[in-house]
Amino acid sequence: MESLSKTTLSPGRPWPLGATWDGQGVNFAIFSSHAQAMDLCLFDDEGLVERARLPLPKHTSDVWHGYLPGARPGLVYGLRSHGLWNPLQGHHFNPHKILLDPYAREVVGSFQWRDEHFGFNRLRPLEIDTRDNATWALKARVVKDDFDWEDDHPPLVDHQDTVLYELHVKGFSRTNAAIPQELRGTYAGLAHEASLTHLKNLGVTALSLLPVHYALSEERLALLGLHNYWGYNTLAFFATNPALASRSAVDNPRDEFRSMVKTIHAHGMEVLLDVVFNHTAESDETGPMLSFRGLDNASYYRLRSDSNAYYENHAGCGNTLDIRQNRVLQLVMDSLRYWVGVMHVDGFRFDLAPILGRGDHGFESGGAFFTAIAQDPLLSRVKMIAEPWDTGPGGYQVGSFPIGWMEWNDRFRDVMRSYWVRHHDHARTRGDFAMRLCGSSDLYQHRQRRQRPPAESVNYIVSHDGFTLADLVSYNDRHNLANGENNRDGQGDNQSFNCGDEGPSHNPQVLALRSRLQRVLLATTLLAQGTPMLCAGDELGHTQSGNNNPYCQDNETTWIQWTNKDADLMAFTAWVISLRRQLLPFRNQWYTGDTDAHGVPDLAWLRSDGKALDGGDWGTTNDVVLGCLIGHPGRAKSPIVMLFNPSDRAQHFLLPPGIWLAVLDSSLADGRPNWQGAGGTLYNLPAQSLTMLVTAGTPLQFDNSLSTTHTTH
Repeated sequence: MESLSKTTLSPGRPWPLGATWDGQGVNFAIFSSHAQAMDLCLFDDEGLVERARLPLPKHTSDVWHGYLPGARPGLVYGLRSHGLWNPLQGHHFNPHKILLDPYAREVVGSFQWRDEHFGFNRLRPLEIDTRDNATWALKARVVKDDFDWEDDHPPLVDHQDTVLYELHVKGFSRTNAAIPQELRGTYAGLAHEASLTHLKNLGVTALSLLPVHYALSEERLALLGLHNYWGYNTLAFFATNPALASRSAVDNPRDEFRSMVKTIHAHGMEVLLDVVFNHTAESDETGPMLSFRGLDNASYYRLRSDSNAYYENHAGCGNTLDIRQNRVLQLVMDSLRYWVGVMHVDGFRFDLAPILGRGDHGFESGGAFFTAIAQDPLLSRVKMIAEPWDTGPGGYQVGSFPIGWMEWNDRFRDVMRSYWVRHHDHARTRGDFAMRLCGSSDLYQHRQRRQRPPAESVNYIVSHDGFTLADLVSYNDRHNLANGENNRDGQGDNQSFNCGDEGPSHNPQVLALRSRLQRVLLATTLLAQGTPMLCAGDELGHTQSGNNNPYCQDNETTWIQWTNKDADLMAFTAWVISLRRQLLPFRNQWYTGDTDAHGVPDLAWLRSDGKALDGGDWGTTNDVVLGCLIGHPGRAKSPIVMLFNPSDRAQHFLLPPGIWLAVLDSSLADGRPNWQGAGGTLYNLPAQSLTMLVTAGTPLQFDNSLSTTHTTH
């Protein structure tokens, strides 16, 4: 290191951005269009002692760059940026602060909230803070990013066959006794045979991981003794979160993550990442100076037009990344390419995705970011999923993303909750239900003169953000006191369903009702037209004790309790997914209601007397049964009938012509009825249930390793 401190940097190259080892030395390239100078600061291996400060000698196209001969992977470095200190104009250059390279592959240090991390005097915000934070600042480590992928290849699951499973890496395996203690709650724990056997038996095809980028907890949470468990507060978009690694003596976090991906791929499942490119962990104008703010605040963030001292806050987290800036767009694209090309992930779910399409005058579905994705030879082939809303003006953009993008469909969520759980203030008609069941054509058909396929609707009832499925049918109100906000948070998911006795219950009738509602909600989600998404633990009866916003609860509240799993519910969910895989009740095309040459309609809606619904029938609210005759399913070769009874009493349904075999009854614990009969029969449809019947003789595989004993209907 002493020899490095006496080395003069050569000019090097302005690309690629970040620190790149070429076998002979390391090239450093840092974007800043407003800095007047940039220093490369070299540290000891632990990142505690600054050993050298070397000015980057060259400035090309807003990139400061230099080459350090003889430097190798393992080198720890930070940055100091020189320029104008004028917060009122949006400039926060302060060379007393060590800054993290936005392209850091590995972050060194354990962050602690200290006043030295703030660029300004916290008592006099317009004054620069001249205390040096080098000892405590986060730094980057130069890495050699090679890995033996062997014969790894992406599963490339077709959209129509995709079943998403949203999970938190830690929470999924943290309490699983079948996994070695040292691996629980880690990337290796997720890749363990016990985890993957459960997921394979369940039948899911894509694991959607909550954020794994390096993230920080907010200062407010730290003061409360809490931390940001979910991780939606990113600081480094190329770095793997080391807190989710097992820290084994052999593997570093990147390699453990890649080993996880390789193992999941070998089991035929895809890995998708939840990514947060809408804001950073530096918060608003009162936040710390950790990276972007000190390197070029006016370029990285959207500043308010009425005062550059403040930030546009379309993410609700204090700041908003400015994707309009070319180099910021490049940062996002480079990060996505890194995670696909180097880390082998199969797609992304974009948190508050409209921010990525915000131009000067609002959301633009043909904006630069979407154009860049569409033409990229690597990224255009992977799955892209939008959370299609943000907190800014005009931020609700469900149905507005480009063709090829999937979207979380909150209208499916809201309608299905109301239809089945019967929130009387928001009673849903049969028309509402049918629209959401069949792909939400009002959102995805005939948009921008192009039809988006139904699979682009991601159908879900619950996600990480809200009640669990078990809590949805067990609690009337949220119970979030542990979050430290006096139960004010989580209001968006506070549905007040009036489900009866709240929380734990020993009343057999209450427990039976809750189980029945969980099953029918799962079945509706998994069989509807579109792409279904489950939240980890839905299939196990996981509860968070009524906390519908547990983003800061890294404890038994959020960790899936495997010892309390509901085996019947797990078997039921696996059976429904198996039926979806074998039959694909709804094809990935829009239905028209037209009949074929044999007089069979591609889709028909029926009343309980077997007759087709007319105009007045659609406005009926959710206390009468509804039938759906699918004449041309997606994979089955003959018609399918689905029957829905949202009322609290059993009702009869006159079956259409044919010989029918019941293959699903959500009122049964395992969902597997034993019934066959002819058309014209009055089928007894249990209360609050979904039943599916197929044409007798339809090929089906009935064995299932998770199934329980068949129950006679």
